[in-house]
Amino acid sequence: MSDHVLVEQADGVLTLTLNRPEKKNALSAAMYASLGAAVARADDDDAVRCILLRAAGDSFCAGNDLADFVAVGGAESDGAAAPAAVAAFSFLRVLATARTPIVAAVQGRAVGIGLTMLLHCDLVHLAEDALLSAPFVDLGLVPEAASTLTLPARIGHVRAFSMFVLGETVSAEEAHAWGLANTVVSVDELDAFARASAAQVAARAPGAVAITKALMRDADALAERVDVEGRHFLERLRSPEAQQAFEQLLRRRR
Repeated sequence: MSDHVLVEQADGVLTLTLNRPEKKNALSAAMYASLGAAVARADDDDAVRCILLRAAGDSFCAGNDLADFVAVGGAESDGAAAPAAVAAFSFLRVLATARTPIVAAVQGRAVGIGLTMLLHCDLVHLAEDALLSAPFVDLGLVPEAASTLTLPARIGHVRAFSMFVLGETVSAEEAHAWGLANTVVSVDELDAFARASAAQVAARAPGAVAITKALMRDADALAERVDVEGRHFLERLRSPEAQQAFEQLLRRRR
């Protein structure tokens, strides 16, 4: 497991903590691999009745690690995806087909995958300072995690298009009003509230919960869309538009 993903299990809840606060919890290939393995293992472990996804520091997730984007985009294509891309899309597929209910606790920025992974969570709790965005087009990319299905279904086409194409940032209150979250609480209350929420899920009849979740979503359709988006995403990573956007972003950061 990656040191940047902390794993603890107690009382039927598997807690996964993104632990790279110095990088705003941007996801690396190793983190994707750790998260994917943990979610897959939870589906095969009867002792796990709920997954709690949370993050250390002042941000939930700043998106994908930019260095991995640059490395994948700059690599010569021989028809095979780079290891970083394989790890990322393997996690997205596991997430889209997960049978175990997932509760998320989100503070600060949730960017790109930081937002799209929430669309596969069954309960989402936001801190008052949460800001959600999916600026894929700004980077010359396309959405991932089957979000071209899930986000329009959740908030409607025009709002989803604005988030994807115009890079609109959505506040916690807006996200709650649009149906992207169950609750908005103070930053200080978030962790305890989310842990209590996960415990409530874990206390329910696990068989009934699993069947209810399965009936509420089309896992096959989600997995298929993850694959289709993934092919376009890899093509875009190698495009001149994306490479130019990465260079500009790196210059601003320097």
